[in-house]
Amino acid sequence: MRIRMPMPRARREPDPVERQQPLRVRGRGIAWLPPLVVLLAVPVLDWATSGDFRVISWLVLVPGTAAAFCGVRTTAVFAALAMLLYVVGDNSWPHQYRTGLPDFVLVALGGVLSVPACAVRLRGQERMLHMRAVVDTTRRILLRQLPPDVGGLDHAEIYLAADSEARVGGDFYDIQPSPHGTRVLIGDVQGKGLTAVEAASVLLGTFREAAYYEPAPATVAERLETRMVRHLRYCAHVGRDDAERFATAVLLDFPQLRSERTDWGPDLTGLGAVTVDVINFGHEPPLVVSPTGVRALPLGDGLPLGLNELAPQAHRTATVRLALDETLLLVTDGVTEARDGGGVFFPLRQYLARALAADPRATDPASLVRLVRDGVLAHTGGGLDDDTTIFAVRRTPHVRAPAPP
Repeated sequence: MRIRMPMPRARREPDPVERQQPLRVRGRGIAWLPPLVVLLAVPVLDWATSGDFRVISWLVLVPGTAAAFCGVRTTAVFAALAMLLYVVGDNSWPHQYRTGLPDFVLVALGGVLSVPACAVRLRGQERMLHMRAVVDTTRRILLRQLPPDVGGLDHAEIYLAADSEARVGGDFYDIQPSPHGTRVLIGDVQGKGLTAVEAASVLLGTFREAAYYEPAPATVAERLETRMVRHLRYCAHVGRDDAERFATAVLLDFPQLRSERTDWGPDLTGLGAVTVDVINFGHEPPLVVSPTGVRALPLGDGLPLGLNELAPQAHRTATVRLALDETLLLVTDGVTEARDGGGVFFPLRQYLARALAADPRATDPASLVRLVRDGVLAHTGGGLDDDTTIFAVRRTPHVRAPAPP
């Protein structure tokens, strides 16, 4: 015998516009409360005042308030209630104290106009939510979520957009495992706006392909430079004013340590140190953070991406040896050029030295990026003039084997 189980009633998903309503208590909307308060307060105030000072016509505020907080149907209901309450309230006074037809026309006209005004507001909110969804999708594509322990690296990253509405800018970063090692790229496109986002996406797309297939990090650097130059030539060809844009960046290469490897990196158990190849494209040099202190890597000043044609030179690779308890900290100029109210730059190295002296365990990537973020926001008072990226990475002593994406 087949037993038919009752189907659970589907829960209604809240409308995206409803979720944006600021008047919510425990997930329930109370947008109807302000117009209801006005609807009840105006007749009480009218009764409390003398007949020579009538305020019953203030009911015109009811549909206007509803239009600012509620939906179209609720606004129409409050508009009708306001007109009904006006008639009742005005007729309750002697004839000589009534406000009469002119004020009724005012209340009615306010109710009629409030309904399309509410519709325009809701349409604007829908358009805003749609644009925000587009921006969020763009950000997820540009700055994709990185799996934990990708390519044998323990990492953490925080991105703060200077434009809180746009929520995406010219900063970029990524990790790409490959048969030749694990490559890391972090950088900052000069300028702001959608053109900077476009340049960042161009560089990231090239990095994700070249870092996987090219065996030498210098070749990856050449591919990045060539792609940036091609992008600038295209901008000049179509007459855009961003044809002189450039990008600073740092390319890290963590080479494979054994021959038998997967894309997700080597097993480093038992090793006391690792080597990292670093190529700097005019970016802030990485900081090496350890429980004993902070030091900057002595890297040569390479030209930013897109400017190598001005003074052609080979990309110099610096090989750095790191202990397993040392973390590389990379930041964009949103950190190094952050200023307080007096115009003083954020002292990153001094701040880290003090913080590590108080808690040497703060060298793991997750703690480190949070530490720098809190320091920058405290230094600037919560305001950022530029996009800010904080990226920390180190080798993972014991590598798990997650499924590749």
